[in-house]
Amino acid sequence: MNQSTHDPQSSGSSEGRTFRPTSPDERRWILEEAFHYRGDVTLHLRSGARVQGYLFNQDFGGDVPHAQMLVEGLNAPRQIPCSEIVAISFTGEDTASGNDWEAWARKKESDRQAESARLEAAARARGHL
Repeated sequence: MNQSTHDPQSSGSSEGRTFRPTSPDERRWILEEAFHYRGDVTLHLRSGARVQGYLFNQDFGGDVPHAQMLVEGLNAPRQIPCSEIVAISFTGEDTASGNDWEAWARKKESDRQAESARLEAAARARGHL
């Protein structure tokens, strides 16, 4: 797989990267990553077509392993056979990037301190402190 040395889990987000699997196992692995990605992906198909959307489901156990995507402008999900996928690009913004627990806790603490300072200033202005 091109970019086979890249492990999305080891370096954070896969945003902006393209993977070209060279085996069904590699394709399955990167489709799993795309399934857990919180942004749009682009599937490059054997026909040369590209399908961009949100990959929300995959089925590797059926007669025809496939991925399902929500594609803008279509009323129903699009089902794409895995055998037709030659590359996967993580093209949409990873909405979860940087939104870890520590960042959330820092923001909440900052918000609490700002609210405390605001309430103290208001109490001083009223002469209560």
